[in-house]
Amino acid sequence: MCSIVLHITADGVFIAANRDEMVNRLWDPPEEYWPGISGGRDQTGGGTWAALNRNNIFAALLNRTGTLGPATGKTSRGNLPLLALAHKNAAEAASSISELDATKYRSFNLVIADAKGAFLLRGLEHGTPDSRALAQGVTMITSGEANDLSYPRIARHLPRFKATRPENWMALLADSSGSREEQLNITPPSAGFGTVCSTFIHLPRNGGATHLFAQGTPDQTPFLPVTFS
Repeated sequence: MCSIVLHITADGVFIAANRDEMVNRLWDPPEEYWPGISGGRDQTGGGTWAALNRNNIFAALLNRTGTLGPATGKTSRGNLPLLALAHKNAAEAASSISELDATKYRSFNLVIADAKGAFLLRGLEHGTPDSRALAQGVTMITSGEANDLSYPRIARHLPRFKATRPENWMALLADSSGSREEQLNITPPSAGFGTVCSTFIHLPRNGGATHLFAQGTPDQTPFLPVTFS
């Protein structure tokens, strides 16, 4: 169960995310593997879980509950951020993704953001993905609905993110306290599943984007800048 937190303001958007995955699923750290798009690359499906393009649009994919891993006959969900980042702004990208055939993918949450705001798209394996703009303020998403306090992780950590300046969110990503259901940083792994990397993004209305990445658990690994080649 990956986690992403956004703080949407009139001046831009902050994003913090932990990727939780089977630790034996191989991946490559962010680089410009696709022209104009810099992100991590999944060696199984060839797509990405999170990436930024040269237009400073960010897209991140989260599996919905009970859909970890690939499925026979389904297109890899890692292709979805790449499709989104072929566009010039988040609104255009969200509109395009909302026209896809959701039956081709296992269920997903897809977050698309730029400096003006962010969108959450839900693919539920029928019809087309639904899309909604996220309101200003702090939003936390895992494998279900946004800000759903029935999820122990959201119930524990959403108030903490709301009370913390976004510039300090990386310390929250590193926190491994709480029960397994509450943990934001799942370390050590349980049954071969845990937090494998972390991302911090700032998309200001004025100025360039900040993209930081921790190539391992965020309590043990520094966040380093990611740039385009």
